[in-house]
Amino acid sequence: MTEAAGPRSKRILVTGGTGLVGRAIQKVVADGEGRPDEEWVFVSSRDADLTSAAETKALFEKHKPTHVVHLAAMVGGLFKNIRCNLDFWRRNIHINDNVLHSAYEHGVQKVVSCLSTCIFPDKTTYPIDETMIHNGPPHSSNFGYSYAKRMIDVQNRGYFEQHGCRFTAVIPTNVFGPHDNFNIEDGHVLPGLIHKVYLAKQTGSALTVWGTGKPRRQFIYSLDLARLFIWVLREYEEVEPIILSVGEDDEVSIREAAEAVVEAMDFRGELIFDATKADGQFKKTASNAKLRRYLPGFQFTPFRQAVKETCTWFSTNYASARK
Repeated sequence: MTEAAGPRSKRILVTGGTGLVGRAIQKVVADGEGRPDEEWVFVSSRDADLTSAAETKALFEKHKPTHVVHLAAMVGGLFKNIRCNLDFWRRNIHINDNVLHSAYEHGVQKVVSCLSTCIFPDKTTYPIDETMIHNGPPHSSNFGYSYAKRMIDVQNRGYFEQHGCRFTAVIPTNVFGPHDNFNIEDGHVLPGLIHKVYLAKQTGSALTVWGTGKPRRQFIYSLDLARLFIWVLREYEEVEPIILSVGEDDEVSIREAAEAVVEAMDFRGELIFDATKADGQFKKTASNAKLRRYLPGFQFTPFRQAVKETCTWFSTNYASARK
């Protein structure tokens, strides 16, 4: 738990507070972005099972938040999603409904939930923007997670129309950084690559990357996302979601991402792409035009610098990192 000193008028509950984005917000707040009138409370699954309505209600009664940043979710990489679409749907639907309804019942002034670009239609035109979320089915590989996350937007509109609640959501592109899940089987692509390079370097073996390396992604550093999350909580007044992303020109291929990790970790071995493994969606290029209208001068951390910082963190904290 991190608390800002001085008088308090906002009590901000962060669900999923020990995950990738929660840890980043915690660090950014501790490093000077917090305000004297804000008290930040970071909770994890150890504090409450958010799939339980009773435990979620008890959590809200205990902390009495005025604001909520809702990050808690069942998450995983491509191959875990393919195996467990039903589990992703059911767990996330329960979590989201319990958190939003408890927020409503306890008079929370504002909720900012975290969505994902995978909620967008598989068959679409690019770049995707905030108006296109419900225009068609998501990619079949992760439809359970995607539909569950889409329903947050539906619920936000419902709570606003029926009760006037200021519940909104952000849509980050691929997030990475310290405290990520570096599990090779079930984690996301970049932390999985970092772990693979670390092990390949230890054993002197080749680095095998699953897929062709051709799919393209926009990656956002968790500390940049944290700063934007705090801005949304304080300043963004729309119910409609907002995409939080680097620009379209900053999209990189999986091959380029792998090469950035190889460079950051000074890996000298062979780089192999296993084309027998699924690539997933080829691209999900998102427009950050709406964000830029609000924050034209926001500076993102350069991709290779962010990768280097994440690799350094992982190597330093290998024993305790999630993997």
